[in-house]
Amino acid sequence: MTITEHTELIRRFADDFTALQEAVLARTNGMCAPEITAALGHASLAGRITVALAHADVLARGAVRRAELSAQLPERLRRLRAHARKVRRARSQAEAVCKEQRARRLPGRSRPVDMLDLRVARMASPAAFAEALRQELRDRGLPDGTPQAPESDLAQWAWARKTAGDELPAPVRELRDCHDDAFVQALLRDAREDENPYLPHDAVVERWSRHARVALAWGRYAIGQAERDVLACSLSARRTRLDALDDAYQDAAVLAARSCEALLRVTDLHGRMRACVTTRPFAELIAQCRAAALARFADADPELWHSVRELTVTHQAHCPERADNCPHCDRTLAAVLADAPPADTGEDGDGEHPTATVPADGDRYAVLADLPDTAVVAVADAAVADESALCGYGWAAEDGTTGYGDSLASSSGEAEVTGICAAVLSLLEHHEDAPVVLLCDSVEAVEAVNMALRSADPAAAHRTLLFPESRHLMDHLVRHRHRVQVRWLKGHIGHERNETADAFARLALRRATGRIPPSAARKEEVRLLRSLGSGAGPL
Repeated sequence: MTITEHTELIRRFADDFTALQEAVLARTNGMCAPEITAALGHASLAGRITVALAHADVLARGAVRRAELSAQLPERLRRLRAHARKVRRARSQAEAVCKEQRARRLPGRSRPVDMLDLRVARMASPAAFAEALRQELRDRGLPDGTPQAPESDLAQWAWARKTAGDELPAPVRELRDCHDDAFVQALLRDAREDENPYLPHDAVVERWSRHARVALAWGRYAIGQAERDVLACSLSARRTRLDALDDAYQDAAVLAARSCEALLRVTDLHGRMRACVTTRPFAELIAQCRAAALARFADADPELWHSVRELTVTHQAHCPERADNCPHCDRTLAAVLADAPPADTGEDGDGEHPTATVPADGDRYAVLADLPDTAVVAVADAAVADESALCGYGWAAEDGTTGYGDSLASSSGEAEVTGICAAVLSLLEHHEDAPVVLLCDSVEAVEAVNMALRSADPAAAHRTLLFPESRHLMDHLVRHRHRVQVRWLKGHIGHERNETADAFARLALRRATGRIPPSAARKEEVRLLRSLGSGAGPL
């Protein structure tokens, strides 16, 4: 095959999504011509291939689900499942290739390493260096707001200055300025109606990437509702509702592909932003501001500056990486000055929110010695589906009562919150005036519920709760906040009630998805109650 023909194939795949997806699936099934295989291996198609496989992955799982719900022949179901597994593997491999390519490109775009003494001074006394930098910026007439240029986010600061004054098209301004809910609705219209050509614009692409997961969650919500409708009727009457389920999977496939595309586009934007930092005039301005700030820092605290210089000069006399300004040594040297272990934080910060932390060892097993004798103690757990937003939850109380049910959740955290709320509300109804203590092994869910209880505001948990079902339950729970405590319990350590709650949650999910008939579910329920030694039965 000639180079020209090879180039034409690559160009065709880059411009024609359907042709690309067909070629990728043919390669996945081992039915791809050598010239097409060669073209698909071109680096410029790596990102597009991940988008095509994200779309195909959801459709393949949708085909399996329809076959399961329409009682297809076992042989056909086996073939569909095998195909879905192949597509899922191909998607994982394509994402790994794309990630590896991005990693290889990053070193060429990274900024030069600052001088070692500057980095050590900034880490040894960040507040003093930040104040020196603010003074320097003020004297130069440069903004020192958020982000604090040029220190807290060099790339964003330089990019904002480079693009300042650019006239945005009206649709882009509308997307940039609208409420989050309106933006998510725009993403859903983009998937279900007409593709929005303004989403990839630099001014909104980061917002697109942030909210793409939310839009995809609503796509899975539609799948969950369609599944419920299918399961609510007999096999003979399911055809129309199965068509609606197909439509929901089609929408979710587009949402998954667009979410993947958004990530690729925002990665490209960040690459261009980082490149901006290393080119004139921003690289020169940043270097000047930092050097001048370091001089101010030295004047303000000469004793600390003398220690920094003495330490760095001594270190560089023997460091094998001194020719590159000791790029990995600043944390250790700053820790020596502070007489503390080095902190594991990024140099400029990555803007991510802090993650939930596991409680201290003293609380990890949910010590309950401080509870009144009248307290009702229970453990809740949840399980989520792979294909849709359907989830199951279950709980087991110390008095032998149990319960389980199903709902819709955008994440495991939301499913756990739903289980907590359902368990507490049921126990409050059956135990008048008694306080209820609910244990759960999800840190995210425990923190979300406790924030809502402490503030007496259900909206405090809305970062975890996306769907109306969980928000409705939280509204009811907050009304009883004075009788409720929620604590973390380390999961899967053999705690009897925790294991029972987990088993009930999985049973509830199997019932909700139609993977266990009602008669078998009742037998499983009886078996779980017997294993718990409970005669009270479910509430």
